Amino acid sequence: MNLSRRSIILSGITVVAAGALPRFAYAAAGTPKRLVFIIQRGAADGLAIVAPTGDPAFAAARRTMADETAGGASLDAMFTLHPAMAATGSLFAGNQAHFAHAVATGYRDRSHFDGQNMLEGGGSRPYGRDTGWLGRLLTLLPAAERDAIAIAPAVPLALRGTVQAGTYAPSRLPQADSDLITRLGALYQDDPLLHPLWESAVKTQELASDIGGNNGRNGADLGKLAASLMLPADGARVMMVETGGWDTHSGQRGRLAAQLRGLDQLVGAVQTGLGPAWAETLVIVATEFGRTIEINGTGGTDHGTAATAMLLGGGLKEGGKVSADWPGLTPSARYEGRDLKPTRSLEGVIAGAVSHHYALDPRIVSKTLYPDM
Repeated sequence: MNLSRRSIILSGITVVAAGALPRFAYAAAGTPKRLVFIIQRGAADGLAIVAPTGDPAFAAARRTMADETAGGASLDAMFTLHPAMAATGSLFAGNQAHFAHAVATGYRDRSHFDGQNMLEGGGSRPYGRDTGWLGRLLTLLPAAERDAIAIAPAVPLALRGTVQAGTYAPSRLPQADSDLITRLGALYQDDPLLHPLWESAVKTQELASDIGGNNGRNGADLGKLAASLMLPADGARVMMVETGGWDTHSGQRGRLAAQLRGLDQLVGAVQTGLGPAWAETLVIVATEFGRTIEINGTGGTDHGTAATAMLLGGGLKEGGKVSADWPGLTPSARYEGRDLKPTRSLEGVIAGAVSHHYALDPRIVSKTLYPDM
């Protein structure tokens, strides 16, 4: 069998690669810098995650969901963090979290597929780029710092480019029984290539795709996996983590709280797992677009425009801050009368954070990551 096209099915876990078998023994890195991009697929509600409780129009707009952030950490006179993100609130208090509000890509038509393509590809229109901003970033890094991996079924668009990236992901296939696991373990025991892959896969066979499940512990498991792949001296230095379940058209209160609890535990597990390396780590959390200001008739919100991006890590330039050119929530201040109006470019937020993290020329970073902008 041609190894460059091999997929290995391991006790409910699939390990696949883009054009080659994934590498879990990386070349030694020349720097402790690490970067994690967590994508929130489904359009996360930034108005609930970092709620503008100081805006007089917020309570009237959200009506029965206006108290969704009750008990959350007060970030400043305007904004309150969702209470499900307690660990993230502690990071904020320690100047290790920054929230950029009222941000969006240049996309405005509210389609998940097109919006995610714009977020990942970094082009000026959907499907305008067949490589991603994260993949293009790798070309700016020294060779020893380019080892990249996605926790996803296939290499996401954001990580595609001229530098190869691997993937590691749970399989959607039925769970194998213990006898088969034992037999395959024995089969691969003496194989120097397959045995390490097998061991890594078996350790994550319980990992689910929903980070909010199991009272958020699924998110913690995902974070532990991410840290384990990045912590070693020869580990990955750039990672993308896919998360889903953010499309809260109905029953948002409970569903979003579960998702955020999982995200909070994911980030907390990455911080704990990396230990001192957290000081040299940047985590970027972003979604394709936000959600409507008004709630709908089923206790949810519909597809919107501007959202919230999160920057987390031990060496942030402006940690402990919410940055926003706040447009307001009154009907006349809204985008198309329904959405939070974008006042800042998400691309600019990402490029600025990456430039500072790697001490690169911001102009070169912007041009490389977003050549059409």
